[in-house]
Amino acid sequence: MIKEEYINNIIPHDSAYKHVDGSAEYTDDIIEPEQTLFGAIGWSKKAHAIIKKIDLKDVRLSEGVVSVFTYLDIPGKNDVGPVFDGDPIFAKKKVEFYGQPLFAVAATSIELARKAVLKAKINYKELRPIVTIKDSLEKKQTHFKVRKIKKGNALKKILKSENYLKGNFTTGSQEHFYLEGQSAFAIPKEDNNLLVYSSTQHPSEAQQLIAKMLKQKSNSITVLVRRIGGGFGGKETNFMTAAICSLLAFKTKRPVKLRLDRDDDIILTGKRHEFYSEYEVGFDNQGLINGLKLKLASNCGMSPDLSYAINERALLHIDNAYHLSDIEIENHLCKTNISTSTAFRGFGGNQGMMSIENIIDNISRHLNKDPSEIRKVNFYKNNTKNITHYGMKIEDNVIGDIFEKLIKSSDYKKRYAEVKKFNKKNKYKKKGIAITPVKFGISFTTLHLNQAGALVHIYTDGSIYLNHGGIEMGQGTHTKIAQLVSHSLGLSFEKVKISSTNTSKVPNTSASAASSTTDLNGAAALNAVNKIKNNLETFIKSKYKIFYNKEPIYKDEQIIFGNRTFNFFKIIKEAYLNRVSLSSTGFYKTPKIKFNKENFLGRPFLYFCYGASVSEVTIDTLTGENIVDRVDILHDAGKPINPALEIGQIEGGFIQGQGWLTIEEVKWKANGQITTFSPSTYKIPAVSDMPKKFNVEIYKDGKNKEKVVNKAKTTGEPPLMLAMSVFYAIKDAIASVENYKKIPSINAPATPEKILMSIKNLTKN
Repeated sequence: MIKEEYINNIIPHDSAYKHVDGSAEYTDDIIEPEQTLFGAIGWSKKAHAIIKKIDLKDVRLSEGVVSVFTYLDIPGKNDVGPVFDGDPIFAKKKVEFYGQPLFAVAATSIELARKAVLKAKINYKELRPIVTIKDSLEKKQTHFKVRKIKKGNALKKILKSENYLKGNFTTGSQEHFYLEGQSAFAIPKEDNNLLVYSSTQHPSEAQQLIAKMLKQKSNSITVLVRRIGGGFGGKETNFMTAAICSLLAFKTKRPVKLRLDRDDDIILTGKRHEFYSEYEVGFDNQGLINGLKLKLASNCGMSPDLSYAINERALLHIDNAYHLSDIEIENHLCKTNISTSTAFRGFGGNQGMMSIENIIDNISRHLNKDPSEIRKVNFYKNNTKNITHYGMKIEDNVIGDIFEKLIKSSDYKKRYAEVKKFNKKNKYKKKGIAITPVKFGISFTTLHLNQAGALVHIYTDGSIYLNHGGIEMGQGTHTKIAQLVSHSLGLSFEKVKISSTNTSKVPNTSASAASSTTDLNGAAALNAVNKIKNNLETFIKSKYKIFYNKEPIYKDEQIIFGNRTFNFFKIIKEAYLNRVSLSSTGFYKTPKIKFNKENFLGRPFLYFCYGASVSEVTIDTLTGENIVDRVDILHDAGKPINPALEIGQIEGGFIQGQGWLTIEEVKWKANGQITTFSPSTYKIPAVSDMPKKFNVEIYKDGKNKEKVVNKAKTTGEPPLMLAMSVFYAIKDAIASVENYKKIPSINAPATPEKILMSIKNLTKN
């Protein structure tokens, strides 16, 4: 008998013990067969230049080198752009960012391959690179025409308002810094087929792009992914590594493994989009926004990649949790000579939210009011003020309740007063406190991506084989989907075998992204299970003459039809002997989504996730250093499938967001060369950066009103935005230097240098 439920319950991540003892197998851990070669990539040392000559003679003659390949060796398409062309596998005549691949080698060891690529002799005619958003706007270098969105009459409302503010704000880039770097392992098979192991969030697109590169059909390429060591969006469209590895294997007819060195990984791959905004806002004496004009620009890098969709999501989240009755936005997608900016946890939503939160914060300081009160004044309400600027009616709004509950549980009001008292008594150490909300829409904004497939087998011993299109990147999606399947069949979790994601088993999958992986693939897996259950139930009713109209209950390894009970394992054997199908595919597509991208109106999301966080910080006004003293989080996870995994996602997402907003700073020289490309020059949060007190709670009244698996809500991306409270707590501490009489100006990330500069500018004005 099963002693506990395997749904809405805490069980360990399926690979938890393997992660600890080192037995979890990643791409680079796969044992290589004899004759395996190792790849390395030769890349451009210029950001913008014409290639005059490439001399690879010394590379070819280098020890251990078997073959060297350039764009001339690609039989098919020399481009791995996911949506728009513009991402050549190897540059032809022109390079457009520092680190752009030019050629690759296959050698007998990884060390010899990496040594060989350094021997290339390349002559360039240098061109002036565009590196910053400012330069791009001045030179009008953009990937797409300026996009304009308008609701109401923002200018008229601004002019008629009692108060007016204008300003600008920047949120910086961010490196993904996944634990497992970009890697691939390609093995040639008969008939020019390839088996490719790839650390990717999107095996189906990797399959398709590799096939196009080799001028073959997709059915000749099989991509397998058991797990990846973090992705955060950085492995959603970066197909360069898998493509080059596959090309080397295809050409040499030998297995090839390609793993990027950490420095090369950071130099060659795209990062989070830096965003710049200029705003004008009109508001009344209570802080209610009447009208908002916003200019939003992002640094997209050398190619479009996913920038159109990322900027679109920024525009969809520019409101965060606030009703904006009259708004006018223009959006610029800047083309520059840096590596292509790409997907990153939040996918533009967090950059849009930071823009409006900065405006809300400045309004509160202008009016000398508690920022939490200004936020509440502007919240979406459950009345006529629940329609977004893109025309979607919000029907699941719980932000007001979450906000009020967190204010009470965190003792925010008392601590807000205590912080002000502390700052009056202390000259050099200053405290700050802030509470910020999150409202984040869930679904791919590209309609056709909202689909998933699955494959489920029940073997004659009653064990379950589960395959779906989702990628396990540490978030626990395999564990949660296995929990859903085991619960649906009334079996223990251990009875479900979690298999590698495999393009030959579940085709045409969407990327594991947009915080939708469990929603989509879990529903597809349950669809497959339900088909098998229908087969079983039809068989049982027929053989045992059961006339039971209600759905049977699957529990404790039994199938219960009213007062008749059947042992699951015995009935499976019977069903097999009676030629009943015990295998099925499953499919799911997200309902209700209908969004017109041209007029920017409709319903782009199935539901929203909500949350709020309170952060208290201390800054040192002499050094600019900060300490996060305490964080309190209340986050809506709906009815969680596995609360422990959701708590882990909330905590991890928050810390990653904290890193983006306070520590992690990506820098390029004026010539386009990136200077922050290693752990010695790029700092991510460490244990010492964790909040000293970290209180995380799942919203107990949470329940998804939509038909999603278990009535759960995702915790993939939304928790990252909870970290906004850290940034605005730092800004609050800076404001105290001048007794809260001036509005500080500081951009993200709030590094010690920027904190000191902000204090200096505040005190001299």
